[in-house]
Amino acid sequence: MASRPTARMVLRRRTQAPKPVEVEDGSESENGSGSGSGSDSEYGGVCCEECGSGNFASKLLLCDKCDKGYHLFCLRPILVSVPKGSWFCHSCSNRHNKLKSFPLVQTKIVDFFRIQRSSDSSNKVIEDYRKKRRRPSSIVMSKKRRRLLPFNPSEDPARRLEQMASLATALTATRTEFSNELTYRPGMAPRSANRAALELGGMQVLSKEDNETLNLCQSMMETGEWPPLMVVFDPQEGFTVEADRFIKDLTIITEYVGDVDYLKNRENDDGDSMMTLLSATDTSKSLVICPDKRSNIARFINGINNHSLEGRKKQNLKCVRFDVNGQCRVLLIANRDIRKGERLYYDYNGYENEYPTEHFV
Repeated sequence: MASRPTARMVLRRRTQAPKPVEVEDGSESENGSGSGSGSDSEYGGVCCEECGSGNFASKLLLCDKCDKGYHLFCLRPILVSVPKGSWFCHSCSNRHNKLKSFPLVQTKIVDFFRIQRSSDSSNKVIEDYRKKRRRPSSIVMSKKRRRLLPFNPSEDPARRLEQMASLATALTATRTEFSNELTYRPGMAPRSANRAALELGGMQVLSKEDNETLNLCQSMMETGEWPPLMVVFDPQEGFTVEADRFIKDLTIITEYVGDVDYLKNRENDDGDSMMTLLSATDTSKSLVICPDKRSNIARFINGINNHSLEGRKKQNLKCVRFDVNGQCRVLLIANRDIRKGERLYYDYNGYENEYPTEHFV
């Protein structure tokens, strides 16, 4: 997808197209090596159909039907890596025409997301939270820390079904299983590896009140009280997420979830949306979240081009890693009020400031 990152940099998960490097004769080269006849010979002088350039031969992708070339970073949506199987350009493929919406049938959606009937435990979480919200404040006022807010579901049950169906469509199209929690698979990092105490410089601890809010959001989703978000397909950005109602600043949008693995196992991975979970002092213990097999709506929320003022203005979410009961968790949180219909974007660079995003849409 256009704003999806790739994992090519050692110890860093997201890069896009390489920047041209000027050589002495004024021509451009890729990563410091010439892009003349030597690097282009394997393609027979093929040029990108979008930009007209034959530079960056290693990033040129040939259609298996018409043999025309396209840079990975010139495609819309951008491809993060060369596909392992056959690939056909937009003209030769009717892939987008085959995209079918998930059936808007309640029983199918309930089964897809494993939605439960309201249990005593989930009802208790919701009721306890509401009681605390109604509790009168003390006469003695102290400086308040801004607390995180739970999402506010759409009132119309039919609209919530449409929201869930939009996510189910995207997950089905990308062959991703729905999961709303961090998953630990055999051969990857074990659950015991997720220790916030290992974080380089320490990690922000989620307060008791905010932890209760996070638990409330999870309980609501388990019973079908869905966040007001709609997944749509855009020819430029691929699958992307829009607010389906007004969302207030500091609202928890979603948790970033997927399979947890050691970063060292994923340094050359072609996953399109890996996220740092633990940046450990001992880099061999650093962890990433890999949402390519199991994930939720976080996988389809796009990044901004933070190399331009226009990109910065688009940002309306922040990505924050928290220590939650001793484990690392990643939350996407509204960093300003978001209007209905507005697309959601967050800055992949975050505080690390190390992920090139100049090719993000």
